[in-house]
Amino acid sequence: MVISNDITHVVLTGGIGSRLWPLSRKSQPKQYLELFDGQSLFEKTVARNENVSNKTIVVGNIENYKMSNTIMLKFNKPFTHIVEAIPRNTAAAIAFAAFASKPEDVLLITPSDHIIEGSDLYDSALKQAIALANQDYLVTFGIKPTKPETGYGYIEFDDENVIAFHEKPNLETATTYLENGNYFWNSGLFCFKSGAFLTELEKQEPEVYTTSKLAWEANKKGFLDYELSLKIPSISVDFAVMERSTNIKVVPTHFDWSDLGSFESVYDYLVHKGHPTDVSGNIVIGTAIHTSFVGLENCLLIHTDDALLVLQKENSQEVKQVYQQLELLESPLL
Repeated sequence: MVISNDITHVVLTGGIGSRLWPLSRKSQPKQYLELFDGQSLFEKTVARNENVSNKTIVVGNIENYKMSNTIMLKFNKPFTHIVEAIPRNTAAAIAFAAFASKPEDVLLITPSDHIIEGSDLYDSALKQAIALANQDYLVTFGIKPTKPETGYGYIEFDDENVIAFHEKPNLETATTYLENGNYFWNSGLFCFKSGAFLTELEKQEPEVYTTSKLAWEANKKGFLDYELSLKIPSISVDFAVMERSTNIKVVPTHFDWSDLGSFESVYDYLVHKGHPTDVSGNIVIGTAIHTSFVGLENCLLIHTDDALLVLQKENSQEVKQVYQQLELLESPLL
């Protein structure tokens, strides 16, 4: 893929992956787990975009700093590491990367914990997005729904124009979206010039813009000040900018995509890759101990040294409730 000299890959490494507990922990979130062809999702993300951009900015929190550095050193290329003192959500995280860039630099924003397969289709979508970004549009990527998913936000569209963004729906609403045919899953991937994003952020959320700018200007070798960071409102980029701007375009994508945000998506990915199942579609993750499922279908048993989780695949979103209960108990299992 031919690139310009001004395309920067911004890797967002925040997030714990609470729906993947007990595999994903605060000490090792899902993007660092080497579950996927012997690589972590973080490593796959950087490798996927290595030939798309000529610069890389990693934005993450202080807890993930060493893990991110260890992976980035494998690539033996210079990169910028912005280390948040405290997570302030994606609007601020992207603002830091934009402040660290030139106004005309095109930023390709990707989470570090997604699976994308189909490199030619991926490159084609990026070319389209970069062309739109160079026209000063803020670009998001839409994923064609394959089922009435309740765990994703949706983008209502007409061609490349965004009609509206919709929060995670209930099953009935998600089914209607699927039937209507003009709704994408919201991928969390973005592309825009850094200056265009900052202009829109200042317009829509001036407090986020100002406090993020102050925190960035006081950074010490990429490390952000805790007290200044606390003053930044914690707002997602979707709410702060994408859902409110009139300058948005959406690129429809055709590559295979999953945010692996639940054990249902992990199950589907592993089975697709040949992970062993029993005759009823049950799988085991994390142990070679013989396990038999009796009277159960499409279940997962997840084993770690200190925890066991057994769940029906279709109830994967409810794992977050287990995580929240453990948080209330201040459990060391997190």
